[in-house]
Amino acid sequence: MDKIEKQPLLGLSLEELQDVAYRGKMPRFVGKQLAEWIYSKGAVSFAEMNNISKKNQQWLSDNYVIGREDPVKAAKSTDGTVKYLFPVGDGRTVESVYIPDRDRATLCVSSQSGCKMNCYFCATGKMGFRKSLTAAQILNQILSIPPKGAPGAAQMQPLTNIVFMGMGEPLDNFSEVRRVIRVLTEPWGLAWSPKRITVSTVGKLPELKDLLDKTQVHVAISVHTADTRQRESMMPAQKAFPISAVMKLLSAYDFSHQRRLSLEYIMWRGVNDDIAHADMLIKLIGNIDCRVNLIRFHRVPDVDLTPASEERMLMFRNYLNSKGITATIRASRGEDIAAACGMLATKC
Repeated sequence: MDKIEKQPLLGLSLEELQDVAYRGKMPRFVGKQLAEWIYSKGAVSFAEMNNISKKNQQWLSDNYVIGREDPVKAAKSTDGTVKYLFPVGDGRTVESVYIPDRDRATLCVSSQSGCKMNCYFCATGKMGFRKSLTAAQILNQILSIPPKGAPGAAQMQPLTNIVFMGMGEPLDNFSEVRRVIRVLTEPWGLAWSPKRITVSTVGKLPELKDLLDKTQVHVAISVHTADTRQRESMMPAQKAFPISAVMKLLSAYDFSHQRRLSLEYIMWRGVNDDIAHADMLIKLIGNIDCRVNLIRFHRVPDVDLTPASEERMLMFRNYLNSKGITATIRASRGEDIAAACGMLATKC
């Protein structure tokens, strides 16, 4: 007889945890205790939950798992960036990247194993799509960094920010990503400000509208070129979700206060690094309040693109700034361990 897989409690809301307690004939306040142990205290076993009776601990253990699992491998960059490999069932793995930076520590999390978007320049896209992650599998990445007891873990700074910029298209798995955002931001969860969270997307509609309407997290749009034909040749999602339609949707929202909109723009030599492309980008942006992140291209096997020169990137940035658009060149982190933008392919 096949073994029945137990449901993880990680990823469940307070209301759902209260329902779990009710099913176990426990007072509903045990649901709140479970939320506190799982999210605030980071419990990895029911035995740790010393304000829940042994009998109830046993019932929970018989019927559920918490859903925590340590990374199986890690690689550390010379710049301090650490890439972790997490199992996600079915023999699949995903990568998460820990990026320390002075008083901040950002975790780049994955929402899928592989990706359906198949962007020409992205190593994850070259993998093809394998599976969408559950909220438990996404949250496990966040709660397991830094790994308890791992060498150097005590010296690692606690996470201050989360970016959904790892493997996969977050809005192609929006129901689970939305669950994770709720756990991160609700008082019964981690009680983070939504301003500590950024979701990156190619602009998948209508999920983008749902993200904008139902959360207050920052949004990053993968533009990379404002030339629509060029974008379609490199990003198949352009056919279904034209960047003009994405920007039209974004224009209806206010990004002039605390919520931030970023446009991601990888720069390739002789492809999108000239003034003509800068002008197309300026026209695309129009009056939308945003910032442009210029990103160095990190070479990917079997992709015949080369990084734009430093001089071109500086010229492009300065030109956008001169036209009233805030543009910055993103610092490249973790390239020596294949952890930089576009390089994640479960080869930790």
